[in-house]
Amino acid sequence: MHTQSKFRLLVVRLGAMGDILHALPAVTALRQIHPYWVIDWVVEPHWRPLLAAVGATGQGPRQPIVDGLHLASAKAWGRNPLSRKTFHEIKMLRRALKAGSYDAVLDLQGAVRSALIARMAGSHRLIGEAEPREWAARLLFTYRMPTTGAHVIEQDVEVASAIAADPLTPVQPWLPVDPVAEAWADQVLPPTDTQPAVLLNPGAGWGAKRWPVERYAAVAQGLAERGFSVLVNAGPGEESLVEPIAAATGNGVTPLISTLDQLIALTRRVALVIAGDTGPLHLACALRRPVVGIYGPTDPSRNGPFGTCAKVLRSPESRRDHSRRAAPEAGLLTISPADVLQAAEELLYSETSS
Repeated sequence: MHTQSKFRLLVVRLGAMGDILHALPAVTALRQIHPYWVIDWVVEPHWRPLLAAVGATGQGPRQPIVDGLHLASAKAWGRNPLSRKTFHEIKMLRRALKAGSYDAVLDLQGAVRSALIARMAGSHRLIGEAEPREWAARLLFTYRMPTTGAHVIEQDVEVASAIAADPLTPVQPWLPVDPVAEAWADQVLPPTDTQPAVLLNPGAGWGAKRWPVERYAAVAQGLAERGFSVLVNAGPGEESLVEPIAAATGNGVTPLISTLDQLIALTRRVALVIAGDTGPLHLACALRRPVVGIYGPTDPSRNGPFGTCAKVLRSPESRRDHSRRAAPEAGLLTISPADVLQAAEELLYSETSS
């Protein structure tokens, strides 16, 4: 086992929400084994709350895993590659990464963009997966770790084990505790409230993964009739998905337009999360909350719920397909509200009786 107390590691996983949450068990496992390592992370600014609460300045409850963060607006750079602002920000990031004097860099994204950012650090050890998401990225790695795990969390753990030959296993990730967000969540779900709450997230990364909103409305109605408090979360640009559910239930649900740090705090308090293959579902898994996963074109064996009580609904007709189609995938449409309610009841009554 590596015993160098001042070992300096840089993790590169820019986004998105679910992908960062999938990387966290591996990095948390490293932190547990090597509490004195310096571990920094390069991330898109939008996803910073998954690693550090507002005002965090170092490792602690508000920033439990990493010592420092480097913010990289890589998507914005891609949209404006020749702008003066892009050149300046890349230059400043390169300078900061070089100054970090990292002994190793761990690329858990496996994309050409992330590998190029990882190379900026100038470390002789750039570790990535042997078969990354973008094949060309492997050409930038100095060490390529073969993986055998089915789930992406298991694969990330295998890649992380290459740093110091650690026998790593997936652990529950540590997420920031933001006192302001926790106070907000206490207002939404008071600690004295004994009515179990269910969080619905009708959005998804693209249309083919999105179960119809009217079916979420039917599930919300069924849960309300069974005496559960129902919250509906809408991510940025998805606010319109909440309105039909509220209307169909006679405003019997609580709509939420929350920030990411607020969503973390709120998810800690709910009895169940119902969602497709999307960030809030993986957040619930990271926080060990029970989930019902409604899956279509993405493969739950690779991207499904992990490390928590879960029911995954997926049609035998569904096949893995990451095409960004707008219409819901055909197999997804074979899943009925009754199917989801049955799965929810099994988890909820098991949870409330335990």
